Amino acid sequence: MSMQDKIKNAAEQATGKIKESAGKATSDEEKEKEGRKDQGKASLKQAAEKAKDAFKS
Repeated sequence: MSMQDKIKNAAEQATGKIKESAGKATSDEEKEKEGRKDQGKASLKQAAEKAKDAFKS
């Protein structure tokens, strides 16, 4: 996984956490769901990148 991909995934995950927290603070369920979805996408991307790295070795 390139450093750039790691940074993008970490940023996406952080954005998701922020959205989720903001949704909880404002009782906005849609924002909470969106934040959890963003975090899930980032986690899947990280897993895919790790799998690619494992096959390269």
